[in-house]
Amino acid sequence: MKNVLLIDASPLFREFLKDKLSAEKVAVTVTQGKRDAFIKMISVLPDLIVYEVHDDFPELFRFLEKKRSNPNAVRTPMIVSGPVADRSKLSQFAQFGVTKYFTKPIKFDIFFEAVGQILGLAFSMDTTQCILDIHRNGDIVFVEIAEGLNREKLALLKYKLTEMVDAGRMDAPKIILMMTNLDLTFVDGANIELLLDNVLAAPKVLPKNVKVLSFNAFIRELISGHPEYEGIEVVTELSDVLNSLIDSSAASSISELVAEKILTSEGGQVPDSIDTRFYSDLGVKQDDTETVGNVLHIALVDDDSVILKLLENAFRAVSATCDLYSSGAEFLTGINKHRYDLAVVDILMPGISGFDILARLSNTANGIPIIIYSQTTKREDVIRAFSLGAKHYLVKPQKPEVIVQKAIELLHGKI
Repeated sequence: MKNVLLIDASPLFREFLKDKLSAEKVAVTVTQGKRDAFIKMISVLPDLIVYEVHDDFPELFRFLEKKRSNPNAVRTPMIVSGPVADRSKLSQFAQFGVTKYFTKPIKFDIFFEAVGQILGLAFSMDTTQCILDIHRNGDIVFVEIAEGLNREKLALLKYKLTEMVDAGRMDAPKIILMMTNLDLTFVDGANIELLLDNVLAAPKVLPKNVKVLSFNAFIRELISGHPEYEGIEVVTELSDVLNSLIDSSAASSISELVAEKILTSEGGQVPDSIDTRFYSDLGVKQDDTETVGNVLHIALVDDDSVILKLLENAFRAVSATCDLYSSGAEFLTGINKHRYDLAVVDILMPGISGFDILARLSNTANGIPIIIYSQTTKREDVIRAFSLGAKHYLVKPQKPEVIVQKAIELLHGKI
C-alpha cells in the first residue's frame, strides 16, 4: 500500500485529503508541527510528502535541507501548497526537488491528478459539470449549486461548511441550499442524499435550520421519504426562506434583504485552502494554459536530439518539466500555446536560427528568459546574441548539470 505523509495541513485540507486517499486505498500519515515532521519522514519513508506552508517559508526550507541531507529521504517526491510564491522561491524549490507547488486555494482535480501521477495510481474522479459556490453572511451560509451534482464537490462541501462554521464561531448556523437551476430525477437520488448528509455532518447544523430553494418535485419527495431529513424544508419562493431564517426588522423590503444577505459575502472570512471550482470547470485542457502546479516549465530548442535528451534528463532531476523542440519553427509555434519560465536555445539550426528566435521574441510581449547554448565561439556571435536579448551564453559542450545550475541562477536573479 502506498503511503503519503501529510505535514502541517489545515483541518479542511487534512481531513478532505485523508478521506479521499483512504477511499483510494492509500495510507495517510499526518504530522502537525515541524519538529515531528522529520522524524515521521525517516521512520515512515513515505512514497510522497505533501506539505502545506502558510507564511513560514524559512521553516519549510530548513525541512528541505534536512530532507536533502538524508540518503533515505532525498529522493522522496514532494508536493507543496501555499500562498503565492515569487520566482526566487520557486527556483529554490526546484533545487530541493519539490515536484509540484500549488498556490492556494487549490483546484482539487489537478492536485489529485498530480498525486496519482506521482504514486503511479489511477484515481477515480467524478467529472460531472457542477458549479458550487459557498459564502457566509452572519449566521447564514448560502450554498448555490447549478448545472449538476459532482460527487467530489459534494464531498468537499462538508469540510468547507465545517471550516466556515468554525471560523465564524457560529452557534446555530442556518443553511440555504439554492438549487433552482437543477433538473433532477430519481437517478440523482444518491447524489442528493450525499449532499444532504454532508450538510448535516457539519458541526451544529440542525435539519430545522436547513432550507432548500428548489422547484424540483423529486427533491421534496426524497426528503419527505427519509426520517433523518425531518425538519428540512423545501420552498419555491425566496421570500419564504428569508422570512423563516432572517430577522427582517431592519430591512424594508425583500430586495434589500437579498442585497444585504444573499448577494453580499461577509468580510474577514477564513482564506480558502481548497477551491470549490475545479480546473476542469474552465473548459480547457491543462496543457492549453500556462503551467499549473509545476515548479518550472522549460523549453529546450536544438536540432541535436542527443543534447535535447541529456538536457531534459538533467532538468527532470530538479523536477522541472520540459518541452523539446528540434527546430526554431516548432518553438515559435509552441510559445503561442504554452508559457515557459525559461528557454535553452541553440544558435546554429537549419531554417530559423537562434538569432532569428531572439529577434522575433524581442519584438513581442513574450518575456521568456533565454540561455544560448551553442558551439559558436565567435566574439561577434556572442555580442549579437546579447544585443538581441539573450540572458546568458554557454559554449558547447558543457555538463548538463551546468546548464541547469545556470538556469536556476538566472531565475533566482543571480545572473
